Amino acid sequence: MGSTLVVNSTAEQTRVALLDGSTVVELLIERRKERGLVGNIYKGRVQRVLPGMQAAFVEIGLERTAFLYAGDLIEEGAGETPAAASEPVPDAGDDDEDPTAVAGRPAANLIAAVKLAAEAPPVRRHPPRIEDRLKANQEVVVQVAKEPIGTKGARVTAHISLPGRHLVFMPTVDHIGISRRISDESERERLRAIVETLRPPGTGFVVRTAAEGVPQHKLEADMEFLITLWNDVQRAIQATRAPGLVHPDLDVVLRAARDLFTSDVDRLVVDDRDTFDRLVRFVGGFAPALVRSIELYEGTVPVFDAFAIEGELARALSRKVWLKSGGYIVWDEAEALTVVDVNTGRFVGKRDLEDTITRTNLEAAREIAYQLRLRNVGGVVVVDFIDMEETANRQRVLDALRDLLAKDRARVHVLGMSELGLVELTRQRVRESLLHVLTEPCPYCEGKGFVLSRRTVAYDVLRRLRQAAAETEEPAVQAECHPDVAALIYDEEPEAVEEIEGWSGKRVVVRGRDGLHVEQHAIRTLDGAIAPAREDGGEGEEGA
Repeated sequence: MGSTLVVNSTAEQTRVALLDGSTVVELLIERRKERGLVGNIYKGRVQRVLPGMQAAFVEIGLERTAFLYAGDLIEEGAGETPAAASEPVPDAGDDDEDPTAVAGRPAANLIAAVKLAAEAPPVRRHPPRIEDRLKANQEVVVQVAKEPIGTKGARVTAHISLPGRHLVFMPTVDHIGISRRISDESERERLRAIVETLRPPGTGFVVRTAAEGVPQHKLEADMEFLITLWNDVQRAIQATRAPGLVHPDLDVVLRAARDLFTSDVDRLVVDDRDTFDRLVRFVGGFAPALVRSIELYEGTVPVFDAFAIEGELARALSRKVWLKSGGYIVWDEAEALTVVDVNTGRFVGKRDLEDTITRTNLEAAREIAYQLRLRNVGGVVVVDFIDMEETANRQRVLDALRDLLAKDRARVHVLGMSELGLVELTRQRVRESLLHVLTEPCPYCEGKGFVLSRRTVAYDVLRRLRQAAAETEEPAVQAECHPDVAALIYDEEPEAVEEIEGWSGKRVVVRGRDGLHVEQHAIRTLDGAIAPAREDGGEGEEGA
């Protein structure tokens, strides 16, 4: 069974799923009020230059200022810019160039590759000092290379990339790159020769995977289109006041058609008539033969349900993912990295412990590679495989993970396995992960993932009742708290209440009140006075 692209389009959001057979391998979501920014070109204004970080904050008209590294600036008077040549092309997917394909430039070393995948600033031999290149209030044209993530603003670059169907045009970089997924050397040479002959002097192109086997006239048409588009962008730059949007990238539907709808995809199914018409016109412009593969879905069952995508979406948000054998993996996305833990669970194996562990780890490696792409997890990832005694088994699991991740459209670099069974890897991060797109911090626990236990809160209430009884001259003190906490005090700790009443000579009342957070409680005297604040800094009054 081949691949299928499924598009679910509504007034509020558009979702695109790529299926390999019946398995969802990639999911893209764009909401009308939260359009993606990667690939957008802005005319910005430098807000502040940071010499100590060799970076600058650039106002581009968004809620947060964008971040521009010194290595992302265009070198004055330089025809070729090594830092730009090693930069990921925005949204080019699996079409990042082979580092060895750039004439006159050595392949990136391992350290540089790891830093790039982890989204550190590009490495340069003699980077220009940013304070010598940029000043506050200076105008600069930039393109978004990475979406705002968490509290961080967008990362931008001055090296513009314009993706087409077969080529990516880079007007500020003098080099030619070939997709690493084109493995036939004679085809690589043919494509390189065509681009070298046709490209304007001083400009650069990356040949995308979709260009494999494409005749010269189609590549030439794609090149002409991109050059014309760049000329339009330059005119828009002159007409735009900073800060402002100069050129928006395609929306998620057309971007998916451009980047994912290849000859390997059997059909593109869309459930909206207007979107269907847009796709037919768009695809007809660069690949008329693929138009017949576009289908309008008119079933009564929602299209994502018809293709069993909704269930996979729910699974992609689960912290615990079960394996078919009975083992499971646990995902935890933190601020600095994502941690994946592998467990045997209910799987007991058939031969011996080492075989059981190895089989679980191999199955987990397959699921981890799949989930990384589906969840769009980027940055640093640490996988805690179950410890294996034999070196050959460790290498077997590591090789399997590398082979599976090689199919990912994003750039992935896998380090070795430690003695503890830990594998560190980095995955190119351009947009927020699926978890951050579809969820928000829990308003109850405020994103911590846990709350104080009822017993902990109950003991805090009793402690503060003792303090209030000792300090007030009123005949009684009372506590208002969550009903479950009040019930625990009266059901399991009645002696504590009696003990306070005994030595203080005051009446002690504990009342449960609906609507209070389980951690909230207030201590009062009967005249309404509020007891001193809690030692942890919270206020003693309601809503603390």
